[in-house]
Amino acid sequence: MDYRFLACTNAIAFSPTDILPLTPRAKLLMMTETLISLLTVALVAARAVNFLA
Repeated sequence: MDYRFLACTNAIAFSPTDILPLTPRAKLLMMTETLISLLTVALVAARAVNFLA
């Protein structure tokens, strides 16, 4: 779980890298939050590109 959290944090820089969650549940929740924020940004960008075309 530690390596997955580190990989997710380094790959997607939306999560706070200076705060380290201690429990696996907290790491999983922070990874989920990061992926949701990435998906939101991707959907907004796709909508903007679709609006321009």
